[in-house]
Amino acid sequence: MEKEKTYKAHIMLLAYHGQGHINPMVQFSKRLASKGMKITVTTTLSNIKAMKKASSSSVIFESVYDDATEGGVGAPGGFQGFLDRFEASGSTNLAQLIKKQENSGYPIKCLVYDANIHWASNIAKQFAIPGAAFFTQSCAAIASYYPMHCDLSDKSLPFPAFSMPGLPPPKLPYLPSLGAVTGQYSPIIRFICKQFDNIENAEWVLFNSFDKLEEEVVKWMSNLWTVRNIGPTVPSVYLDNRVENDNDYGFNLFKPSTEVCMQWLNTKETGSVVYVSFGSAASLSAEQMAEMAEALKQSRHSFLWVVKPTEIKLPTNFVEETSEKGLVVAWCPQLEVLAHHAVGCFISHCGWNSTVEAISFGVPVVAMPQFLDQMTNAYFVEKVWGIGIQPKENEENVTSAEEIGRCINGVMNGKEIKKKAKQWKELAKEAIDENGSSDKSIDEIISWILAL
Repeated sequence: MEKEKTYKAHIMLLAYHGQGHINPMVQFSKRLASKGMKITVTTTLSNIKAMKKASSSSVIFESVYDDATEGGVGAPGGFQGFLDRFEASGSTNLAQLIKKQENSGYPIKCLVYDANIHWASNIAKQFAIPGAAFFTQSCAAIASYYPMHCDLSDKSLPFPAFSMPGLPPPKLPYLPSLGAVTGQYSPIIRFICKQFDNIENAEWVLFNSFDKLEEEVVKWMSNLWTVRNIGPTVPSVYLDNRVENDNDYGFNLFKPSTEVCMQWLNTKETGSVVYVSFGSAASLSAEQMAEMAEALKQSRHSFLWVVKPTEIKLPTNFVEETSEKGLVVAWCPQLEVLAHHAVGCFISHCGWNSTVEAISFGVPVVAMPQFLDQMTNAYFVEKVWGIGIQPKENEENVTSAEEIGRCINGVMNGKEIKKKAKQWKELAKEAIDENGSSDKSIDEIISWILAL
């Protein structure tokens, strides 16, 4: 008879909805499990159904909110309605799950929660277990929001804000359910700043980043909280290869055209392809779509362009007219694409996961941020890390085909940019490898939990 597996301790994680939030959390879970921890990941039912591939004997998934029955983001009340329902049901169900484990062989020793779910810290407090807030944005983005939080809370900043000279104010997505604009800050900024509610109760504040990548920001932030970087949370096979069977996130918003993409890339020369993708949430305007299409059409480089089913349609006959050098797909296996030798440039919205992946694979970036933290990430890509170029926009916030073309050529021919991209790739691997800064941080957290 097979012997039952034993674990050092049991950690519960609470993941927010959305691909950009759940992937880093699940990757962190796999990393903890590889170090002998029993892991329960709690999230919405739709997330769990999409994450079946990621479950194992050490990482199990439990639903705390049935968004199919009770309503997701598209249900009445929009985004705000979902948030209200998720808190009402999720907090009750999360508490029940923790209670259920109390009399098992492995009671919950720590609750790691997405910082967007700020009410989770109250549940941790209720059961007298330590909580850790996990931010799925960069340290720099969170540093840029913190002064706004202080302003909204009528608190004075304890020390000067982290300096990012020349950083433009964030563009904001329109989410009408969050309410009308009143006062200095928009509803979306007010919502984002709720991440800081109860953060003083967190034993740890975790980031999908690594120390050398955001060294100065981490120093600044460590005056506020006990900050630990535990990234990059890219599947282990692409970095240190120390986590068994960790070759994919296990979650995709759309079905990727894997075979088509990889076979096409296999026919291309090293560093010859421009890969274009704006992630799972961002979409280009009709004007920007037309300019991007023209830029790719005029470029001498081959391109792979991800145009989601939800996005505005391409110009008429674009696919036929560019078929000799271009491939357009609805979704692709981004990790495999960025890891492929043929890819020489990534035109990206600079969402944090995409940015971390570009760094981890050493792929230079043409940075075209669409909103919020993407602006900060693009700023760091160009001005701090030196791994890309951010194109200029006109008065209508549209980047011309000519300007996109200039930046593609600047990246594809940029020796210094390529050199820096390669250096950051090595540092990313070093951070998560044995005795790297992120690996040591994870070991430190585990040791602290075991000492309780």
